[in-house]
Amino acid sequence: MAGDPTEAEDLTQDVFLQLFRKIGSFRGESAFSTWLHRMSVNIVLMRFRRKPIAETSVDAFTNPEEEFSTPPEEFGRPDLRLIGVIDRITLQAAINELAPGRRAMFILHYVQGYQHNEIAEIFGCSVGNSKSQVHKARVRLRELLQKSAGDGAHRNSKSIVGSLAMDRLKYKFEYANA
Repeated sequence: MAGDPTEAEDLTQDVFLQLFRKIGSFRGESAFSTWLHRMSVNIVLMRFRRKPIAETSVDAFTNPEEEFSTPPEEFGRPDLRLIGVIDRITLQAAINELAPGRRAMFILHYVQGYQHNEIAEIFGCSVGNSKSQVHKARVRLRELLQKSAGDGAHRNSKSIVGSLAMDRLKYKFEYANA
């Protein structure tokens, strides 16, 4: 009935567990084999009625011969490419509204990972100026993002304001440009 030896083994185990639990309910009005057969069929049918579980072989994940194998797609799972897309678009728009010099210094520091002394060298300014411009850019971004969070009634303002954490800002900006 199962059509799969592994599934049949699981069902056989379920039958014996059920037999152990329900042996006291056998009344002896029919042959024991008839009662056991009916109980087995009922267990198999109940398994078929349940929602089928997506089965994936362990070999599909651990096969070293297939270097570029990807795990099989699951239907109904969240699309990781779309998670936070609105926040990334809003963030990109806010960054684009910054003054060109501040935007460049902000991107060099938080996205590209340059140190302030390197930014100062690139722009021919002092380290203090670099720090000041990056700080002002961050403050202006915070204002712009809070304003956009207030404008969008359908949006959760926590998601925008939360994206201001500078350790995550770098990743959000990189993915927006990917």
